[in-house]
Amino acid sequence: MCCRDRLPSVARIASHSSFNKGRQRVVSSFKNARHQTGFAITSEGGQHYNGKMTEFVVLSCIVAATGGLIFGNDIGISTIFEEIFPKVYRKMKEDTNISNYSKFDSQLLTTFTSSLYIAGLIASLFASSVTRAFGRKASILVRSTAFLAGAAFNIYMLIFGRVLLGVGIGFANQSVPLYLSEMAPPKNRGAFNIGFQVCVATAVLSANLLNYGTQKIKGGWGWRISLAMAAAPASILTIGAIFLPETPNSKIQRSDDHQKAQKMLQRIRGISDVKAELNDLIRASSTSKSITQPFKNIIQRKYRPQPVMAILIPFFQQVTGINIVGLYSPVLFRTLKLGESTSLLLSAVVAGGMGTVLAIISMILADKFGRKVLFLVGGMQMLVSQVIIGSIMAAQLGDHGGCSEGYAYLILVLVCLCSSGYCYSWGPLAWLVPSEIFPLEIRSAGQSITVAVNFVFTFLTAQTFLPMLCHFKAGIFFFFGGLVLIMTSFVHFFLPETKNVPIEQMNKVWREHWFWMKIVEDVGEENKKIQQAL
Repeated sequence: MCCRDRLPSVARIASHSSFNKGRQRVVSSFKNARHQTGFAITSEGGQHYNGKMTEFVVLSCIVAATGGLIFGNDIGISTIFEEIFPKVYRKMKEDTNISNYSKFDSQLLTTFTSSLYIAGLIASLFASSVTRAFGRKASILVRSTAFLAGAAFNIYMLIFGRVLLGVGIGFANQSVPLYLSEMAPPKNRGAFNIGFQVCVATAVLSANLLNYGTQKIKGGWGWRISLAMAAAPASILTIGAIFLPETPNSKIQRSDDHQKAQKMLQRIRGISDVKAELNDLIRASSTSKSITQPFKNIIQRKYRPQPVMAILIPFFQQVTGINIVGLYSPVLFRTLKLGESTSLLLSAVVAGGMGTVLAIISMILADKFGRKVLFLVGGMQMLVSQVIIGSIMAAQLGDHGGCSEGYAYLILVLVCLCSSGYCYSWGPLAWLVPSEIFPLEIRSAGQSITVAVNFVFTFLTAQTFLPMLCHFKAGIFFFFGGLVLIMTSFVHFFLPETKNVPIEQMNKVWREHWFWMKIVEDVGEENKKIQQAL
């Protein structure tokens, strides 16, 4: 907020009994004001945000979140590489001299996979300027158009189609989380934001089931149907994006028309008294308009906690080791002497079905227990699973041949356990938390950094993962397990809880955190000295 540097230190205020009494009154008022269909959150001015869940905001967020359908569809399509790249598949299947850890190693396959993320990386950087200057709706519309154009219909357009899909994903991942976080009521922000991840998981399941059906078509052209089906949801999303309302935060950031922002607030909150929330938006907008170069300003000391999270959280998400776990699911099903069709179907159900269910569970739990609890529990679940998987594979699976049926079943259970830990924690929360921690003046730039870092490390992981698997073999599970331990420890010590905090008041969580409060307070003291000198 624009006046945060003039506020007294939270640590000093908290030492006074009057502050504690006042805090108790605020908490009591908050509890009394909450009811079944509404909410009341204290604003910076000591007033309350009032409102209720409205059909308008629910419908708007559903339309915005469905961009995840295309992202998930593309992830699902990537599993039919044996039909798109038959030479790679035949080599994997027929060459018994290839190590179990190296049979997927193909530069052509990794290039196909990575092309989408390079395009998304570049697009996400441009998306920041579009989102800031023209609004969240404009970026979502660009996303939908790129998705529609990226539905490839033949092998010659495949790479180009993935590049266009990458552009759409870059814009979607930059604008949709911001849109959802700004539109949602504070106490339900986690659920609305994770709706994007639910759509991704649902599309992965649908695409895999479609792959299962089309791979039975004789002639080897069934994969074209899977690719073409992306045009259907893309068309619906493009039409829906045209009618999406703009968020009040974006309206007030791009113009001085407070009346339009107030009307939009009244509509999405379902009440007429939105003065407290509007005042916070006006205050945030005032600071935002003084910032002309957000990427330059974001490196200032007073914003230090936010870019650290915007870099480390997406980095950690990509090094959880979830890719290697997913890769071995169909291999393990085949080890159990199941047919290829059955293995594909079971992999689809395990990956997509479990991802959808657990993303929905995360929607429910993120606003109830908080982000940190899910991060920590999910991290420990992944750590234990990967260490046990690595130990079993090191002892039982050599370079050639397979493991016993009993151990294969055990590893499958552990694979599901590890995947489930990711699906309710690092999968959805790594998108939720960065989208809600930035102040308005640098929010678009901050989200672009989050998306760019995510795509950079997705690309690097895609390029290095298979060669690492060839060299590390079973040790790769211990490698990623060590990274999971580091990221879980980081969250425990350095990430403050953000549940139920209004997005335009998020700066207070840094002022109350044991580590970040010193950095924020030092900036406030320096500004105070400068003002006194003047």
